[in-house]
Amino acid sequence: MTAPEEPTTPDTPTPEASGAGPAPDGAAQPAATTDVPGTGSAPQPEPAADPAAPGEPVAAEAEAPAPEAAPEPDYKDQYLRAVAETDNVRKRARRDVEVAHGRGVAKLAKELLPALDNLERALAAAEAQEGDEHQLTSGIRLVQQELIAALGRVGIVQDAPKGAAFDPHRHEAIAQMPAEGVASGTITEVYSAGYLLGDDVLRAAKVVVAQ
Repeated sequence: MTAPEEPTTPDTPTPEASGAGPAPDGAAQPAATTDVPGTGSAPQPEPAADPAAPGEPVAAEAEAPAPEAAPEPDYKDQYLRAVAETDNVRKRARRDVEVAHGRGVAKLAKELLPALDNLERALAAAEAQEGDEHQLTSGIRLVQQELIAALGRVGIVQDAPKGAAFDPHRHEAIAQMPAEGVASGTITEVYSAGYLLGDDVLRAAKVVVAQ
């Protein structure tokens, strides 16, 4: 029988064999550390860099496009608009003044017309009674003519349309009578004269119309 072989151990390199000499006297030997599973401290991850922290480099953000400059106002256009608006205001004011003036004249004339009518009737009565023209009759006629002329200076015109065709917009028929040799619809007599202010009828003439 053969004897059992003795176990062999691997050769452990000595410090001299590994090239490291013996530690000098008095030098501290590094402590041997042994990692024990479950007991050693795991490596901690490095904290992420805070981009907002002072002193830390911050990545340059994409620069926003610069805002476009506001267009320069068109001062010439603004000036022309202001001139046109001023002209419109001036025309409107002038028109309002003219309208107010016309209304005032019309109101005054309407108050005076009845007195003028009575003056004309008095003149007609005086002429019918006197064979020869009296000084009083001449004076009444002169006053009548002056009043009519004064109304004309402010744009009021007398409308006494004897012999003209009847116009319902300007005349008021108070009677219709047959008239020999006169066409139907012709004004044969004016009872009360009418008055016009431009195209406006202040008072319609009261007339007799032929049938």
